Amino acid sequence: MNEFLTPMRVYIEDTDAGKIVYYVNYLKFMERARTEFFRMLGFTKPAMIADGLLLVVASAEVQYKTAARLDDLLEVGAQMEKIARCYVIFNQRVLRSGECLCQGRVKVACVDRETMQPRPMPKNVSDALKQFVGENH
Repeated sequence: MNEFLTPMRVYIEDTDAGKIVYYVNYLKFMERARTEFFRMLGFTKPAMIADGLLLVVASAEVQYKTAARLDDLLEVGAQMEKIARCYVIFNQRVLRSGECLCQGRVKVACVDRETMQPRPMPKNVSDALKQFVGENH
């Protein structure tokens, strides 16, 4: 499956006192890449995919390899590993000039906004994800 990539610049608010990216901000970069991925699929409010349904991070595993620094131009990727009825698993990377700085595996679940219980993804979302995989496979 192909990887969706989006550019991102490291700003002062992303860094610590040593001007390197604070570790938790890599998760923010990954979130932005998934948001842009869903936006590219036509979902303008990606966290709220339907009336009463939300996409939420159910789990995240991250490996840090080397630091990004203030003003670096990065590319952040999102590649679907698995599409299930109620969730999607993304493999994600943060790159600088092709070098992987950080990688993660993020499970994004579809839940009921009120109960926070898992719900099947709406057909239009599921179909768009499967179409992207099919077109880029």
